[in-house]
Amino acid sequence: MASFTSAPSEMAFFSLLVRCGSFSATARELDVTTPAISKRLAQMEARLGVLLLNRTTRRISLTAEGELYLSHARRILAEIDDMEQLVSSAVAAPKGMLRVNATLGFGRSHIAPLISGFVKLYPDVQVQLQLTVNPPPVSEDSFDVCVRFGEPPDARVIARKLAPNRRLLCAAPAYLARHGTPKTPHDLTQHNCIGIRQGDDAYGIWRLSSGKRSETVKVRGNLSTSDGQIAVNWALAGHGIVMRSEWDVASCLRSGRLRQVLENYQTPPADIHAVYPYRHQVSARVRAFVEHLASHFGKSSTLAAGLVADW
Repeated sequence: MASFTSAPSEMAFFSLLVRCGSFSATARELDVTTPAISKRLAQMEARLGVLLLNRTTRRISLTAEGELYLSHARRILAEIDDMEQLVSSAVAAPKGMLRVNATLGFGRSHIAPLISGFVKLYPDVQVQLQLTVNPPPVSEDSFDVCVRFGEPPDARVIARKLAPNRRLLCAAPAYLARHGTPKTPHDLTQHNCIGIRQGDDAYGIWRLSSGKRSETVKVRGNLSTSDGQIAVNWALAGHGIVMRSEWDVASCLRSGRLRQVLENYQTPPADIHAVYPYRHQVSARVRAFVEHLASHFGKSSTLAAGLVADW
């Protein structure tokens, strides 16, 4: 079991405690007891003369002083990391902790296997893969690299485009035989459209364009989900029309199990990006991982069967 003589500095310890969200989770991360975490925090607060966290039986939350301490601690830790990376980047092999975020289906089926290959190349890197329905805000210190779909999220981060991607509207031939094929975006209002509740887009609003013309359609349907693959399965079962990433439905379109509709209309782009904070651009492990992703997606820029993407 680790002792606190070799534990992180107070700033790193406090940052980890806030990120983990509880004493018990932090204790597991550091391989110490929960009372040891409580004692360490109490010693910090006694030295500083202020409370940094509010404690209840179920959760912890930052006090005003804790928010100020955390903000400066993260900045200082990032500057220390940048300095060390700058000094050693010319000769250092990738090592240390790498926190990766991706969406559920795409992360499970595609990013996880790539991480497996990455750690075989760089065994001194420890990777934590976090899969979520929605990506974390760029303001949070919760990831090092995030794989996202769509427009780059923020000017405060670096977004490396990994592969082009489109969203397509499609349905099973059996559904189209029963209900007809829409000819214009407005026709979608007469169809059962399968909803996907993900990201920040307004739910049930589909935007389509053709040349300089663009249309916004409020679609309706009796099925919705936060899981993109479930939505595709419902479309395959003939329940309605779905808007989904090309990476998700390419094999179904090639096999004829789904048929594209309104193919002359474009939807908002869903290009795949690796997103990471500017402070990590000198990190050997971040650079190596992003290059690993780019190399794979570069070879796979033509759609491959079996890839699953989440939007």
